[in-house]
Amino acid sequence: MKRYRPVTAEIVRKLEDIVGAGGIVTDAEKLEVYSHDETSESEYVKMPEIVVKPRDASEVSEILKLANAEMIPVTPRGAGTGLSAGCVPVCGGIVMSMERMSDIIELDPKNLFIVVEPGVTTGEIQRRAREEGLLYAGDPCSAESSQIGGNLAENAGGNKAVKYGTTSRHVYGLEVVLPTGEIMTLGGKCVKDVTGYDLMRLMVGSEGTLG
Repeated sequence: MKRYRPVTAEIVRKLEDIVGAGGIVTDAEKLEVYSHDETSESEYVKMPEIVVKPRDASEVSEILKLANAEMIPVTPRGAGTGLSAGCVPVCGGIVMSMERMSDIIELDPKNLFIVVEPGVTTGEIQRRAREEGLLYAGDPCSAESSQIGGNLAENAGGNKAVKYGTTSRHVYGLEVVLPTGEIMTLGGKCVKDVTGYDLMRLMVGSEGTLG
């Protein structure tokens, strides 16, 4: 098995070319925030070598293409509110934070769909739904700070899960970037979608290990 390689100065420069100077973190004090989630045990703390903050799927793709070619581990991260260490970079390398991908792309109340980027907080989605007289039932206890991408990665449950199910019950489509950098669309704005393998359900809850 190949060993992971470190993040060199040349890799930092290439990552900066992808996301811009404001999209990377290398300062040790600032990196510490990205070394853990809300789990208190010290064994679940690991410092990343760099944090990268893409702004769209194309930048995510370029980051993963580079990391794949250079054998550098990548750990995607939402807001870090989880309790399973799913966003902890256990192998070091790159933490890819979704915090700059925070736009609501479309709210379609007639068809009961909302299309969002992964960095949108769960609370914001709930508020926008309420404004239309609707309900987004995904309701983790950290809704005001947790990001929807993290909810999907962890298949978050929460206060309403007994009645409405976990996050996977409310996801109908995904845009996924694979480890190779390939961008794939799964599902869509259609309640009945039974063509082919149900890869979307495989992605939800996979903690970023598949895409």
